[in-house]
Amino acid sequence: MTLMSDLGTSAPGIAPCQIPPATQAANRIPAECIAAEPIGYLARQPILNRKGGVLGYELRYHNGYDNPVETTAGGSHGLTDALALFGVERFAREHWAFVRCSEQMLLDGELEALPSSMMVLEIPTPREPSPKLLRSCHRLREAGFRLCLLDFMPGTGQDALLDCTDYVKVETPFLATPEWKSFFRRPNTASLKLIADNIQTQEAYRIARAAGIEYFQGFYFCCPDLIPNGTIPTNHLYHLEILRQLFKDPLELKTLAPLVERDASLIYRVLRFVNSPICAIRQPITSIELAIIILGDLTFRRIATLAIQCGLNRDQSPELLNMALVRARFCADAAHLCGLEPEEQYLLGMLSMLPPMLCVPMAQILPGLPLREPIRDALAGVPVKERCLLAWIEEMERDRIRECEVIAANFGLAAKELIRMYLGAMEAANGMAAAATLAP
Repeated sequence: MTLMSDLGTSAPGIAPCQIPPATQAANRIPAECIAAEPIGYLARQPILNRKGGVLGYELRYHNGYDNPVETTAGGSHGLTDALALFGVERFAREHWAFVRCSEQMLLDGELEALPSSMMVLEIPTPREPSPKLLRSCHRLREAGFRLCLLDFMPGTGQDALLDCTDYVKVETPFLATPEWKSFFRRPNTASLKLIADNIQTQEAYRIARAAGIEYFQGFYFCCPDLIPNGTIPTNHLYHLEILRQLFKDPLELKTLAPLVERDASLIYRVLRFVNSPICAIRQPITSIELAIIILGDLTFRRIATLAIQCGLNRDQSPELLNMALVRARFCADAAHLCGLEPEEQYLLGMLSMLPPMLCVPMAQILPGLPLREPIRDALAGVPVKERCLLAWIEEMERDRIRECEVIAANFGLAAKELIRMYLGAMEAANGMAAAATLAP
């Protein structure tokens, strides 16, 4: 079995993925492009706290674009097999793994083989929970699993599940109802943690936050309030100048090194990355010039770009940087599948998250970046070939499997290969993200 996972949405200032008209009109995958065997997709979406830190990731498994796990007979086995085979930590890192499951999965005990210390089981709560379901929930809670209620409505028979529940998901429109207002006033709900679900905009985030919600799921953090005609903040112009120098091929050592060395925090980050296990260099590197000489242009360009984006992302959710890393590694590793340049694709993935990091539209950023026109078009959202891998991963982040398969079919890409590349990119990004947290 092959599988895959996800992360975010198109960055602000970038048009959503555009499917070429002929494919979009049909909105279906050509018969000759459909795999003979089912392909397993595991989509991942972050759940963040008020400060943008990661509480966990919701994992949703699909046998194909129209077969989410909760509607297929064999889908639940695919989910448990995938998590058992590859390890929950590969998808959730050190955070909680939220897994959406059916009532039958709970009753059958399918998930009990998974590591309870990392799992939050999301339960679609029936109007009147059966005694058997209540017993199963208590048993799972005693085994160390945490539980999260979906489709919960206060003041109904579902209240019987609250004493074995850790999290409750709620969508913003329900927060203003009398039932939920009364629920917030109950003294025995203080230990429950509420998660606002499907939060896609800053307005929805503000409403949920004002209601007292502590955790949020959705891609609102990728869509901050942008300054439409604003300019790049002055304190970041210097970093963009270094990016411009990094895009030169070959690197101009005498120009680039002094630029980097003017910023103490950037020097620290670059040298911390260079001397971390991800580079596997035995001798300590103590200068930027030596780092460029030993690592070579390509490796130094990647590390310096990551160091710069760590600085740009300092006031934003760390998940933005993690998403940029996964996108970059995936686009670079899969570039050979469609005859694209890996290094350009890596930079495309990293730069795609600049708008939410800077809170400035991509149109304001592009003029200062000396990129080839197709890469500039790809960052602007134009459906050129150079954008196909970025478009695929953006749709995967949104759990839009149909669109993923349409893109793959349109560009003649093997879905299983894309999934395999994504799995590797996510694992590689975990190591880079761990190294990034060491920097100030």
